[in-house]
Amino acid sequence: MSVAESSARPTPLDIPAIRAQFPGLHLQAYGKPLIYLDNSATTQKPQAVIDAISGFYAEHCANVHRGVHLLSQRATDLYETARTTARTFLNAEKDSEIIFVRGTSEAINLVANTIGRERLAGGGNVLITGLEHHSNIVPWQLLGAELNVVPVRDDGSVHIDDVAACINDETRFVSVAHISNALGTVVPVEGIIELAHARDIPVLIDGAQAVMHTSVDVRALGADFYAFSGHKIFGPTGIGVLYGRDDLLRAMPPWQGGGDMIRTVSFDGSSWAPPPAKFEAGTPNIAGAVGLGAALEWVMNLDMEAVKSHESDLLSYGTEKLTEINGLRIIGTAAQKAGVLSFVLDGTHPHDAGTILDQEGLAVRVGHHCAMPVMKRFGVPATTRASLAVYNTHADIDALVAGLHTVKEFFG
Repeated sequence: MSVAESSARPTPLDIPAIRAQFPGLHLQAYGKPLIYLDNSATTQKPQAVIDAISGFYAEHCANVHRGVHLLSQRATDLYETARTTARTFLNAEKDSEIIFVRGTSEAINLVANTIGRERLAGGGNVLITGLEHHSNIVPWQLLGAELNVVPVRDDGSVHIDDVAACINDETRFVSVAHISNALGTVVPVEGIIELAHARDIPVLIDGAQAVMHTSVDVRALGADFYAFSGHKIFGPTGIGVLYGRDDLLRAMPPWQGGGDMIRTVSFDGSSWAPPPAKFEAGTPNIAGAVGLGAALEWVMNLDMEAVKSHESDLLSYGTEKLTEINGLRIIGTAAQKAGVLSFVLDGTHPHDAGTILDQEGLAVRVGHHCAMPVMKRFGVPATTRASLAVYNTHADIDALVAGLHTVKEFFG
């Protein structure tokens, strides 16, 4: 092996040391060790994030931006430092391109109801894929937009040729997931952005499922907007990030009115503050932003190439072991896929399987995963979904396999 090859190898992760930082991974369920495999729904939180949130409330609790007293200045510094951390995490150019929102759903609604509404005022369609979460379908429907849906292939993939065949002169906006929450499919967003920009169409990327699994560089990607939720990347609930290009954010109208998003207010009319304040009306989730900043710092201290290697190994191992179970069918087998194992078991409804797995200490997700069109595409009412994170292990997969054998025995 050459020196170059050796240096290119990711540093092995110390998984036991990583797991030790997550109190939730050391709980019990029904007297058995908890096996947490529901990471696409939400991740567990490291102690550093828990400490950051409790530390804010214990030592720095005040409102931001408007106070001249010490606590307010400290709170403002923490809040804006979290914004800088998010900017660094995404490699955005400016802190003002980072908007704090409640999560990906709010980010998509914000974009849909501002630039989206303007671009669709004269009609036209929004290009999405057949893999989208409801949060990237319903906001556009509420605008009355026509959805131009790129089909999903039999393996659960989205092919760039199909995108090229769908995008047309009536397409006014493109909004697609980076990674499917239901199947784990990695969508070719780079090619989609290139196709859209060739027609001067702006693009929003739903990165809720991607940021935990891969490094995201919004400038290299070329996305006009990129959104993610804190709770899916080891951070708190109720906080997320919308990245938007500076020129677009400045041109967009505000979505919500209230405190701190204004420049001037009178009974005759009002004017708006520049981004990011223009899109952050009212008292923000300060503690949530502080916790998110701590989560992103925690992630940035990991070797992401090692994380991808570890999760790829888990996915391969899990796919192999689940495929060996008679009557089990994995839904979504795209070649480019993140750590999601979504499956059905002959003769067993996913809700029944999930209930028995729960009794065995296994936390998985069952249902349509807020992706009902995906379920319809594959002709199933629901799936059982095991979703992986950096702290999962082969032993977790083995426990899932053992639990599924218990399910099979129960239903005979």
